[in-house]
Amino acid sequence: MTTPLRLGIAGLGTVGIGVVKIVQAHPELLARRGGRPVEIVAVSASSRTKNRGADISAYAWEDDPVQLARRDDVDLVVELIGGENGVAKALVETALKNGKDVVTANKALLSHHGNALAALAESKGRSLRFEAAVAGGIPVIKALTEGLAGNAIKRVMGVMNGTCNYILTRMESARLPYDVVFEEARKLGYLEADPNLDVGGIDAGHKLSLLSAIAFGTRVDFDSMVLQGIGSVSIDDIQLARDMGFSIKLLGVAQMTGRGLEQRMTPCLVPETHPLGQLQGGTNMVVIEGDSVGQIVLRGAGAGEGPTASAVMGDVMDIARGITIPTFGQPAETLAQAPAAVVSTGAPWYLRMTLLDKPGALAKIATALGDSGISIDRMRQYSHDDAHAPVLIVTHKATSDDIAMALERFEGTGVLVGEPVAMRIEEV
Repeated sequence: MTTPLRLGIAGLGTVGIGVVKIVQAHPELLARRGGRPVEIVAVSASSRTKNRGADISAYAWEDDPVQLARRDDVDLVVELIGGENGVAKALVETALKNGKDVVTANKALLSHHGNALAALAESKGRSLRFEAAVAGGIPVIKALTEGLAGNAIKRVMGVMNGTCNYILTRMESARLPYDVVFEEARKLGYLEADPNLDVGGIDAGHKLSLLSAIAFGTRVDFDSMVLQGIGSVSIDDIQLARDMGFSIKLLGVAQMTGRGLEQRMTPCLVPETHPLGQLQGGTNMVVIEGDSVGQIVLRGAGAGEGPTASAVMGDVMDIARGITIPTFGQPAETLAQAPAAVVSTGAPWYLRMTLLDKPGALAKIATALGDSGISIDRMRQYSHDDAHAPVLIVTHKATSDDIAMALERFEGTGVLVGEPVAMRIEEV
């Protein structure tokens, strides 16, 4: 096919300009690999005059991004505006309704409206692709929908927010407290305008919900995600974990259990010998376990101009080639509404707390654990002053409900100082 694939790009921030640069730098390469030329014909952004480091003067300009979806000379809309509602949602819906393919990096939009948008795309015979929405430059969606399509997926897990991984690894390597590293990350521009999207686990949770839908053939269900950010992780936790041979990661885990679909994005301890435990800085990693292939580890840049634009162009090239895959790897109407698993699979847990230094305090904690059906694997009490005694407990396997029950019983003991910290030790 020699007819060009004509792009309309909405959003000329870091990723949008990255896409422009790739199209401008490699026209012959893209044409050879895609079987047809790939051209940009129109763009839209909040400012026409901003210096973006790339020449966009040859492209038609639309002040209203939704107008890109109405242009007769646009075949494919690239949505890089962001946000779960508003103009981004209107643009994608309008593009699909007008018979145009869509490539997006918008994880928030798809985690909240992906089911409806997938059905709309398929009803119009169009493609809705979103490789860039999950794990930046790592082709994890292509791996799940294509390379591993013959596997029943057992578990998907990973570190999917580079900012959180930067903060945690920086705390460990520099022995700096959370607040100091958080401010450092803010000054470096690593944090979203709303930092809780990063450190609260929301951004990573959006990504995991999309991977869950593909991996297990279910409808996207972000609202059932168990979310816990990294704000409660202290330098003490990081050092104690390291002493036991673990690293602390904001870890996403999705698996289908007998109770339903379990999805959680929480701080966890992972063995420092595992690739997840060795992951440093802003890098992302996704681990996929299939019944035939075993464990696959995908590692790479989780954000940035080049890596994310690379993922966008991977989707664009598939559309240029005429490759059509349902949005979530199978027809939208076949995606199951899986019940949310409210009780997690069992695992050992890390518990850190400070107790009043008085006779019987530790015994009360041990009793509370026993009454909650939790047995202690090991316990360590650290040097302390005359009033307070720091204690570390590692349990045998317990569910999150068991741990929640124990923490509630701790409050009634009258021996706690401050809030205890509880983190799952993930078996990877």
